Amino acid sequence: MDQADLVIFLRLADSGSLSGTARTLKSPKSTVSRALLRLEMEIGSALFDRSTRHFRLTDTGKLLLPYASRAVHDLQEAQAIIDGYAGEPRGLLRINTTQSFAQGIIAPMLPDFLDRYPELTVELTTDSNYVDIAREGIDIAVRVGTLPDSSLIARRLPPVELWLCASPSYLSRSGVPTQAAELHGHRLVVREAPTSWVFQDGQTELTVQPRGSAIIPDAAAQKIVLEGGGGIGFLPSYLAAPALTAGTLVRVLPSLRRESIELHALYPTHRSMSAKVRAFIDALIVHLDTVKPTSSRD
Repeated sequence: MDQADLVIFLRLADSGSLSGTARTLKSPKSTVSRALLRLEMEIGSALFDRSTRHFRLTDTGKLLLPYASRAVHDLQEAQAIIDGYAGEPRGLLRINTTQSFAQGIIAPMLPDFLDRYPELTVELTTDSNYVDIAREGIDIAVRVGTLPDSSLIARRLPPVELWLCASPSYLSRSGVPTQAAELHGHRLVVREAPTSWVFQDGQTELTVQPRGSAIIPDAAAQKIVLEGGGGIGFLPSYLAAPALTAGTLVRVLPSLRRESIELHALYPTHRSMSAKVRAFIDALIVHLDTVKPTSSRD
């Protein structure tokens, strides 16, 4: 059955007249009449009693009515969803990430993103733990680090460099290490304990077992401690770079490299990538590229 014919059937059932339906749909009466005839021929039974000037549903018409209504509604809803995925990003976009990534990357990019997509409303929430994004109605989550086993769809993003940093005040007080082994004599800020710091020095791999003077899982909190002269520690480059520019932190042992950390965008398996999610991921990748610092900076 044709959707347009079903719409005409529903309008005719509501108005009870050809002329009323034609006015509502802004179509000629002949168009309405032909649509009704097509439906009745398909079904093989009259849908309206035409014995009076007012069209009344026959028993067959009454049976068809709820199914036609549901079919039209479902088709219209499907079209709206398709338009939403393929068309201009609009509506509510719910994003979840860690506090440090929200602070260092997402919040700075939002003004331009919202200017570009004025029909979007963004709700940004932060959580240090993995949340059930399907249950919470999250459209997209950005996660830093290795992913746990999950049924979520993961889109790999550019990885994040880790930089060893300290404040100028700490280094002037405690000295500047010139090789990895000297870190044992410094106050170190770590994310977890016990842990290992594995460095790449050219073709040589070096491993340091830091004895953390402070154990702080949150990178944003680590940054505050380091800027306050709390010691030496690793920060994601997106948090460290602004502090380096401001002079509140400096690189330590910049020639040593540590393995970058993974970055992923996640969304539920039961949702295709909508236009708003696609637009956000595209904008995020561009922003990550524009803020990507040079690894030689110290």
